[in-house]
Amino acid sequence: MITATSGFRVLFQPRKMLGLLVLIAGVALLVYQLVVLLQERELVRYAFYAGMVAAVATALGTLPAILAHKISDRILDSLMGFGAGVMLAASIFSLILPSVEIMAEQSDIAWIASGQVALAILLGAMLMMVIEKLVPHEHFIKGNDSTTNTRLRRSWLFVLAIVLHNFPEGLAIGASYAAGEGHALAAGIAIQDMPEGFVVAMALIAAGYSRAFAITVGVLSGLAEPAMAIVGATLLDANSGLLPWGLAGAAGAMLFVISHEIIPESHRKGHEFFATNGLILGFVMMLMLDTAL
Repeated sequence: MITATSGFRVLFQPRKMLGLLVLIAGVALLVYQLVVLLQERELVRYAFYAGMVAAVATALGTLPAILAHKISDRILDSLMGFGAGVMLAASIFSLILPSVEIMAEQSDIAWIASGQVALAILLGAMLMMVIEKLVPHEHFIKGNDSTTNTRLRRSWLFVLAIVLHNFPEGLAIGASYAAGEGHALAAGIAIQDMPEGFVVAMALIAAGYSRAFAITVGVLSGLAEPAMAIVGATLLDANSGLLPWGLAGAAGAMLFVISHEIIPESHRKGHEFFATNGLILGFVMMLMLDTAL
């Protein structure tokens, strides 16, 4: 029988105490370095703020799930299509086109510039493909992506899937701010994150998870975006030569997510018409945002 005294002794063993202190010191150092980075690098700071706005938008989107008991698959698929449209337009107008312009300025030969952009897009998509294969995760409808990960709880597979989905969005925000053109893309991603947060929460509830768990996961999943925004902005702001490659690479990653994740999920239940209309509306809205901002 483990008494309170024995548990207290185990907790405060020297080795465990040392490990805990090292962990606390590591976290404190990381926070300190982050504060210094945000103070010294203006573009990184703006990218972080934009990523946090997107994270807050995701959190706000989960709130209706507190009261919503059931929502039709048609509406959910339409919202997913809307998010895909925003991401598609953002990939083209906020990432690929600026990358083409920068590449064209760096090279006198047009086909070399366009070829470099194309290669960067392919590399970004391939990176997401490799991550998608290596990291165990679970789709909302298709289920587990691997038969070798049965030891992981399904809830954590869902969490990993959501975080993977948000990685390219955060990188895109960081890349666009490093290029000095981040406001339109950040606004578009924040807008599409609101229905996305709602879809994530409702999908988890429909899969049998508690409402509290679903909303918590939806809220926390948005934190991947400011984290990746910092990574993208820091790397690309420090090396201007990597900037067009980072822009196009982020676009490739987003295109992979759109085609591999969002569109198949939104079409799987026979609501292609509504999902497609949502995609077109999202695309047009992002086009207007990009033009206006």
